[in-house]
Amino acid sequence: METVHTLQETMTTSKADQERILVEVRAEQALRQDQFRVELDASRTSNEELRRANEELRRDLQRLGEHSAGEQSPPIPVRARPMSFSHAIINVVIPTNFMTPRITFTGIEDPEAHITTFHTQMMISRGMDAMHCKLFMRTFASTTLDWFIGLPDGHITSFDQFFTLFRNNS
Repeated sequence: METVHTLQETMTTSKADQERILVEVRAEQALRQDQFRVELDASRTSNEELRRANEELRRDLQRLGEHSAGEQSPPIPVRARPMSFSHAIINVVIPTNFMTPRITFTGIEDPEAHITTFHTQMMISRGMDAMHCKLFMRTFASTTLDWFIGLPDGHITSFDQFFTLFRNNS
């Protein structure tokens, strides 16, 4: 009989523990739900503020576009193609299957290293002097390209001349 009594006490204690744990879990869930609601409300408020700011920016851009549309800025003269080359160089066609050097010179890099790299890549492809001029020009970017475009029309007639001009400018 004592065993039955012990089992009944254990069951009563176990039920009380389960109820206490259930109350704690429910309280924790309610707290999490409250925190989630607070975070959700804050997120909605933030999204609404961002939406309003976005609309203001759009209106400002639209007003700016309307304002500047009435103003005519002077056209910037652009050459259709670099005319620094002679017509003989300009008229040379580079075959589509020709291996173009994959290097760039902006004016920051070492010009001698650039020339060496270009020559090394061109030794593999060979090609005519005029092709070398066109392909060398393709490696220019930034201030070096600006320098090249600023050369007088028809100024470059050979790769040796172009090479010397580049070296002296860099």
